[in-house]
Amino acid sequence: MQSSELLSFIIDKADDMKGRDIITVDVRDKSTVTDYMVVCSGTSTRHTKSIATYIANEMKKVDVQALGMEGQASGDWVLLDMGSVVLHVMIDEMRQHYQLEKLWDA
Repeated sequence: MQSSELLSFIIDKADDMKGRDIITVDVRDKSTVTDYMVVCSGTSTRHTKSIATYIANEMKKVDVQALGMEGQASGDWVLLDMGSVVLHVMIDEMRQHYQLEKLWDA
């Protein structure tokens, strides 16, 4: 799956799970690790975990395996690494504190 297709797929699935304030950050010119970051908010730690798990499971259905998932124990910030797209699902407090969008857009 191409980066742009993967990006659209992840955004669509995050929206399916009612992820809030979904933002895409193009980091192709700023990072050699990934092409895009998707940042969205969940309403609770349970919601953030559910969003990330759902997307990982949906990716498996189309034969794309996640490289890794971190943060499920606490659920404050769950990161799903899909290679060319990295998804950050955060509760509002964590998102406001770290402001990833501003960090990478700087």
